[in-house]
Amino acid sequence: MQTFTQFLAEMSVSPSLNQLLHTLTKTSKEISHAVQHGALAGVLGATEQENVQGETQKKLDVITNDMLKTTLAEDSTVKGIASEEEDDVVAANTDGEFLVSFDPLDGSSNIDINSLVGTIFSILPAKDGELTQQQFLQPGRNQVAAGYVLYGPSTMLTLTTGNGVFMFTLCPESNEFMLTESNVIIPADTKEFAINMSNQRFWQPAMQNYIDDLLKGDTGVRGKNFNMRWIAAMVGDVHRVLSRGGLFSYPTDTKNPAKPFKLRLMYEANPMALLIEQAQGKASTGYETILDIEPTEIHQRVAVILGSRNEVDACLKYHG
Repeated sequence: MQTFTQFLAEMSVSPSLNQLLHTLTKTSKEISHAVQHGALAGVLGATEQENVQGETQKKLDVITNDMLKTTLAEDSTVKGIASEEEDDVVAANTDGEFLVSFDPLDGSSNIDINSLVGTIFSILPAKDGELTQQQFLQPGRNQVAAGYVLYGPSTMLTLTTGNGVFMFTLCPESNEFMLTESNVIIPADTKEFAINMSNQRFWQPAMQNYIDDLLKGDTGVRGKNFNMRWIAAMVGDVHRVLSRGGLFSYPTDTKNPAKPFKLRLMYEANPMALLIEQAQGKASTGYETILDIEPTEIHQRVAVILGSRNEVDACLKYHG
């Protein structure tokens, strides 16, 4: 098996991107260690703080955000940082080549029940001039790399630098990420979907009708039975899609009219959409391709439908 270092050398990744990816993987190992210790380290439970999204922060949200912010700020290749847990962008190094956006602990509500969580990251090219939010407002197609680290029974890194999707498993003995899956391809067809069914009554008619037809199975117009899976952490549900196919969606809903969308474009939708497309899947809001969206602000939210290409197309037909 190749180590992560050997893989990057073989892929001819630039020295600066190589350095940044090693910074991210080094910090993810430290986060994995913190997650594994859980209650033993006193990191479970919530704080009394809210993030810019108005969500109560978990202790590990704050801890992992600070870990990533500190190590990335010390990396000379990083010009600026944007995090789901930060109100504004954070300046790092004036001459840095890259901008890094991240969700430090996706699915943090799962921490207290010892379920799947992960770190999602997106790397964009930096522009000349003073660091502002505007520098980060680039479409997802501009990403030079994206990925996530899944903290589960094993710690896994899934990465794309624009030339396919690769998965690495953290070896407990050597503390090295080892290449375990190359050129991941999502099956075009699937019989599996992931969605929060408790919100069904708040969805648009298009999504309600689509899911209704899936639930009718082989007695309905789709003519086949579907299984539903839901982990309540995007990183876990997308990992399953990349591993064996499927459709994942967090669609538009009217539960809170002020917030019709759940997932953040910069920290979740864009990096996951790049991984999905690089694995020959498809990612859409229902009405436009996620990677083509021109962001308007760093904490922008969007609807997400992604996964097996033919199944996403079937869903989009309901959206007209």
